[in-house]
Amino acid sequence: MLSARLAPVATLLSATLTIVSVAAILMSGCATAPDIPPWFDGLQRFPIKTASVNGHRIAYLDEGQGPPLILIHGYGGSMWQWEYQQPLAAHFRVLTPDLLGSGLSDKPDLDYRPDELIESIRGLMDDLGLARASLVGNSMGAGVAIGMALNHPQRVDRLVLIDGLPDHVRERLASPLMQRAVSSRLPVWLARLGNWLFPHTGTERILKEIVFNHALLTPAVLDRSNRNRQRANLIAPLLSVRDNLPLWEQHFASRFQEVRRPTLILWGEQDRLFPPQVGRDLQAAIPQSKLIVIPDSGHIPQWEQPETVNRHLFEFLQP
Repeated sequence: MLSARLAPVATLLSATLTIVSVAAILMSGCATAPDIPPWFDGLQRFPIKTASVNGHRIAYLDEGQGPPLILIHGYGGSMWQWEYQQPLAAHFRVLTPDLLGSGLSDKPDLDYRPDELIESIRGLMDDLGLARASLVGNSMGAGVAIGMALNHPQRVDRLVLIDGLPDHVRERLASPLMQRAVSSRLPVWLARLGNWLFPHTGTERILKEIVFNHALLTPAVLDRSNRNRQRANLIAPLLSVRDNLPLWEQHFASRFQEVRRPTLILWGEQDRLFPPQVGRDLQAAIPQSKLIVIPDSGHIPQWEQPETVNRHLFEFLQP
């Protein structure tokens, strides 16, 4: 009788672990200190800067000179997803922000609707005095980039969508693990409890869904993933972004055909979240778009195959 009563709680905690593990993995390159550290925790050391956008602090990297290029991370992610793209600063001014509610940026009590994330990028551009920029987005970050091209087309030069956010997100997710993560309806307090009770559970399992080459999942990668899932105030923004997926479907995913900026779509050949057919469908829906499939890579090919991805970025983005 007791085990039967506890079964729903166990199910909720299992879903909690999946959600917080996804967040931790994608945020794993950031330092765990509550304040802004002086340097980005990547293979190279880059100074972290901050800007005030609508009264909230946005953390970002700003490297190089030339045409501005903004790299936008995915769901629960952070600037670490772009650590291997920083050498592009030899040709571009590379701006790598943590979105509002993610990484080292502020996590205010907001709804985290798609338009709020889009406005955080526009606001960052305003603060930096950038009239236009090319945008590169991975996963949900590609959705933010698409939203910028739709809401503020005059601010966008070119688009690069890497394993981007499609329409009908929940239906297109091929990973049962990720389907559970986006479909569960956990209260914030229970998600926080699961994160506190089981700080290391599930990290490697989720990483193996996202990353194709498991040899890259070194002890150092696992360690920084586990450390950073404990970042304060992570859970509420993460759940809010997930719960607002219907607004993405209503206001943006139905308008792909309105994108009028030159668009490159890069897709991991072994993406277990959104298979390459999702990329082909996205390419068919966006005018002036081109699709390139990246071999031997999963959902974040810019991290798994940076040389290949950087070559395609340079060829597409150079003036």
